Amino acid sequence: MLLELLTFPVSGPLGGIIWIAEQLLELKNAELDDTENLQKQLLVLQLAFDLGEISEEEFEVQEEELLLKIQALEAEESG
Repeated sequence: MLLELLTFPVSGPLGGIIWIAEQLLELKNAELDDTENLQKQLLVLQLAFDLGEISEEEFEVQEEELLLKIQALEAEESG
């Protein structure tokens, strides 16, 4: 307890920095998961089209939506 009080001026801000870094890492992992999920959805969509389960028009509409979402996530990451 005494050691914690004596080292608090150093460990306090360090603990805050570590917490912020953990939050940023968690956010980045969530973004990667989002991108991976969108890419998986795109593959499933392509498979459905190849198997004739959806029309070409429906495929193109859904593909464009997914590609725009992927593009938006990539823009957020770089900007």
